Amino acid sequence: MDIRRRPPKPPVNNPNRFSKDDRTTTIAPKASDALPLPLYLTNAVFFTLFFSVAYYLLHRWRDKIRYNTPLHVVTVTELAALLALIASFIYLLGFFGIDFVQTFISRADTNDNDTNEFDDHRLVTCPPRGGRRLGTDPPSQIVSVAKSPVPEEDEEIVKSVINGGIPSYSLESRLGDCKRAAAIRREALQRITGRSIEGLPLEGFDYESILGQCCEMPVGYVQIPVGIAGPLLLDGYEYSVPMATTEGCLVASTNRGCKAMYVSGGATSTVVKDGMTRAPVVRFASARRASELKFFLEDPENFDTLAVVFNRSSRFARLQSVKCTLAGKNAYVRFSCSTGDAMGMNMVSKGVQNVLEFLTDDFPDMDVIGISGNFCSDKKPAAVNWIEGRGKSVVCEAVIRGEIVNKVLKTSVAALVELNMLKNLTGSAVAGSLGGFNAHASNIVSAVFIATGQDPAQNVESSQCITMMEAINDGKDIHVSVTMPSIEVGTVGGGTQLASQSACLNLLGVKGASTESPGMNSRRLATIVAGAVLAGELSLMSAIAAGQLVKSHMKYNRSNRDISGAMTVTT
Repeated sequence: MDIRRRPPKPPVNNPNRFSKDDRTTTIAPKASDALPLPLYLTNAVFFTLFFSVAYYLLHRWRDKIRYNTPLHVVTVTELAALLALIASFIYLLGFFGIDFVQTFISRADTNDNDTNEFDDHRLVTCPPRGGRRLGTDPPSQIVSVAKSPVPEEDEEIVKSVINGGIPSYSLESRLGDCKRAAAIRREALQRITGRSIEGLPLEGFDYESILGQCCEMPVGYVQIPVGIAGPLLLDGYEYSVPMATTEGCLVASTNRGCKAMYVSGGATSTVVKDGMTRAPVVRFASARRASELKFFLEDPENFDTLAVVFNRSSRFARLQSVKCTLAGKNAYVRFSCSTGDAMGMNMVSKGVQNVLEFLTDDFPDMDVIGISGNFCSDKKPAAVNWIEGRGKSVVCEAVIRGEIVNKVLKTSVAALVELNMLKNLTGSAVAGSLGGFNAHASNIVSAVFIATGQDPAQNVESSQCITMMEAINDGKDIHVSVTMPSIEVGTVGGGTQLASQSACLNLLGVKGASTESPGMNSRRLATIVAGAVLAGELSLMSAIAAGQLVKSHMKYNRSNRDISGAMTVTT
């Protein structure tokens, strides 16, 4: 059965209908059609009327109380205001029932016609690229999907979602069952688009865990395989590093780097800085006035006061520094603070909001344009992060013995040093790279981020890295290091609370908040990321130096399996 559209009922002479290619679509009546003005104008008029007359009457009653005038003695103006207040209140009370009336009408129309068509106001004249024009046959390559069994009580909800009677985003709150809401939304999506998402799993996921914090309007979840690289011997501890990726060779290559480091005595790491940043932008009438704010904020005598105000936002938030830069009469203020084991974006934003409200006493003419002015800088490559750092600034190093370079990495110390200079340093400089003086730090950062529930978008600044290689001990051994100034990770909040990601954090021994010292787990996770990047850099550079990159990718990163007829079956 084709579930993209049901056959329309026979056309009749009606101005609210149109016909194209022998297909007829009905415009469902709206309760708001009875209003003389557009709905948004009518709402604005009555909202304004209600609050205006309420203010007027309260003001008048206050004066009567002050001058001992009886309240029941009213003037013609006050009487008119009372009537206007009652009328606007009745309208506003009825306004909130319009959606219910509309839903009732839509359902009645659906039951009478036994059809489930789209409202005309949801149609567009220009279909999106890769899509199809509604009311026409789909492209031949789109195969009709068989209608999946839907419980009778859910079928009516699916129809209401399709015709707009029930907003898709409200299903969880209306039903109180997140999995059922996802299933209904999924079915409605398939009927609207005419495309199957059967390969996207629905079962086996806790949809309650993402409500209000991780994802809105879910219809399933994407499966990403998780591989283990290691053991990574770092600071005297062994870690099995989870990496979620679909790129062949990545886990194997990182694993080889871990082996070379392990047999050479492991790696050591240092967190040189730990502070999340947020930089609002504010505007003044003149550059001189903006300069006065800069001097005030950067005055050491004012820091303690600002810190007290900022630290009210959380028991873990501790203001570290405030730096201000100007662009004309606009001021960009970069706050940096420690955030415990949380990545800390919400925490620092609340602290910044507290400070901005405090500053209005001394700077009442300050106009706050935005809580973030991109001087932070979040999810964008930026020199300020590369120089000043953001999140955890980590340096990780290891010494690899010459015989290990030859036997495990299949190359030589001299070849690695030369390649690193010409590729990671000179080549990146020629390309004008910003913090990209490495081979593929982003590969490892992304894989570990996804596996451990970090924000994948923050891979942008977290992958800023410079890889250094130097021959030591008369050229027999090699010293390798990675310096990463802005690794943004946390072990509490966000995606770290999901079952799979929490399990990966538990594997590393950094799940949740540290009971020993606030921030210890997130700092350790940052060093693990840097250690894994060091292993990945060492292995990939060796493969390139030995001329093995193409061969290994052809072997491990290409599939000979015919998947044209394969289909994921969901149970």
